[in-house]
Amino acid sequence: MRSEKEMMDLVIDFAKADDRVRVVGMNGSRTNPNIKKDRFQDYDIVYLVTDMASFLANRKWIDYFGEQMIMQTPEESALFPATLGNWFSFLMQFTDGNRIDLMLIPLEELDLYLQNDSLTEILLDKDNLIANRPVPNESSHFLKKPSEQHFTDSCNEFWWVSPYVAKGLCRGEFFYATFHLDRVLREELLRIIAWNVGAEHDFKVNLGAANKFLHHYLDADILKALQETYHINSLDKCWESLFSMQEIFQQQAKQLANRLGFDYPDQFEKVIPYIHNLQQQYR
Repeated sequence: MRSEKEMMDLVIDFAKADDRVRVVGMNGSRTNPNIKKDRFQDYDIVYLVTDMASFLANRKWIDYFGEQMIMQTPEESALFPATLGNWFSFLMQFTDGNRIDLMLIPLEELDLYLQNDSLTEILLDKDNLIANRPVPNESSHFLKKPSEQHFTDSCNEFWWVSPYVAKGLCRGEFFYATFHLDRVLREELLRIIAWNVGAEHDFKVNLGAANKFLHHYLDADILKALQETYHINSLDKCWESLFSMQEIFQQQAKQLANRLGFDYPDQFEKVIPYIHNLQQQYR
């Protein structure tokens, strides 16, 4: 596996040799002073360029960075379309284990790029276009404090969809039930838990993509109970997970409401005895 120095030299040397590249930036975990480095970190690189069209028309330049295992260009995806406007990404996984997520941005959008992400580090500025280079920090990645309406909407969604899960389980519709359990209920449960962590830390906390740092902030009992809700490989396990998720949601939502001075809409909990009765009837 090529070293960090080798990879960074590749990135900078290419930019220095190509007149179309005027500014090089880096984002992501490698610019975050609070993240411990490891071999799995991507290189989130940005080239601000004068001629986007030429980079996209002839792509042989990509081979400079190494032998690719697989590559993805989100802006060209029909199934998973990206929404970056004029920006274009080459996500490159190399056979040696390294990965570069290389984004091309038109030079005229430099100011927009600098405002986009607080974890931005400028590696090269050929024309001295940036008077004050940003100092990477996590501020744009902090959890956002919810409004009371956001909180109520999340509670409503969780309790509204709970009977969907129960209905699917009563019918023996495993995939229908697990879709709503694992995609909808879990999303709202994790949202409420994350907001609780945010409230505890004055919303100056970064949980990372897909809540990857969340486990660092949870008590052992809550973490264990939450992890056990992922055991949904049978209808019985799904019932157990549904009831457990409801208990965790109740506790977390009420705690969050107390912390933020919100009213917890406990009328939604009429769903609980209804679902228990369904389980008893169809078990």
